[in-house]
Amino acid sequence: MTPAPTGLLVVDKPPQMSSHAVVGRVRRILGTRRVGHAGTLDPMATGVLVLGVGRGTRLLHYLVGADKTYTATMRLGQATTTDDADGELLGQVDASGCTLDDVRAAAATLTGEIEQVPSAVSAIKVDGRRAYARVRAGEEVSLPPRRVTVHDLRVDGARVVGPCLDVDVRVDCSSGTYVRALARDLGVLLGVGGHLTDLRRTRVGPFGLDDAVELEGLSADVRLRALGDAAAAFLPTRTLTADEAARVAHGVPPSPSDVPGPVALLDEDGSLLAVAQDAGPRAGLRAVFVG
Repeated sequence: MTPAPTGLLVVDKPPQMSSHAVVGRVRRILGTRRVGHAGTLDPMATGVLVLGVGRGTRLLHYLVGADKTYTATMRLGQATTTDDADGELLGQVDASGCTLDDVRAAAATLTGEIEQVPSAVSAIKVDGRRAYARVRAGEEVSLPPRRVTVHDLRVDGARVVGPCLDVDVRVDCSSGTYVRALARDLGVLLGVGGHLTDLRRTRVGPFGLDDAVELEGLSADVRLRALGDAAAAFLPTRTLTADEAARVAHGVPPSPSDVPGPVALLDEDGSLLAVAQDAGPRAGLRAVFVG
């Protein structure tokens, strides 16, 4: 009997496809229901989508909060209902006179730890329902600001498109940051409005586009990233002795690792046994991948 597939798979998500649809396609290709992702990408966006397969779905919890990198194009001079190109136009202001210096000065105020109001069409739940579902049902949605960190908002260039200015940026940010909201807020700061026209995620934690495979042409024999190798890319590791590994396989945690936060426990061959975190005199097992 063929063993169920397990591991991580990094996909370069195509445009106009939801993250849920990508998961559905990979489930059909690999013949397993146990597929999940480590952070949604909007349908208009492309780029890095990290999938867990089989027991790999249990590893996604430790990757969801990883920092991310995006490249994007922000159109200054037009505001939309969704803060991106899929929304209805709210108004237009001539932004062709904005200079790169103006844009960079405004962008600098959106870096560091900031309070950001998410777009009303985000996937954030309001009283149990997604905000975007409430908006599409005609409801007024007002989301509270949340604290996020924009490590870098680099303006790489700009070009005039009629009365608008299209600005190419690179964003390094914490999980939970909305690049659409950055486009909106950049336009507000410049007094011309703004929205996102293009978004590509180039990195999730340690995984980048070089690690990604195209969804088109993906087959059942695709090589998944082994869990031990994947975990070692974003978690501290500890290699256990054969006796310690046997005990962990039976649910017995090892001695503390003296490392703050979760630690990937590996056997002598580098296979992932568990993720543990110190809890008093022992390391509490948070997720076990063997046995």
